[in-house]
Amino acid sequence: MSKRCEVCGKQKQYGNSISFSHRRGNRTWSPNLQRVLAKVNGSNKRIYVCTRCLRSGKVQRAL
Repeated sequence: MSKRCEVCGKQKQYGNSISFSHRRGNRTWSPNLQRVLAKVNGSNKRIYVCTRCLRSGKVQRAL
């Protein structure tokens, strides 16, 4: 999986997880990507799109 939204470019982010005792460890945040059949330039194509773009209507789904 590409781990990147093909509409807005949202991708995996990196940071620290901090425990109660304030010890730091590495962690990641992945976007919620869905593989959908969408209309791209008039033709149907399967692309990875984040749920934020789906919900806001930036992608026209092909049914």
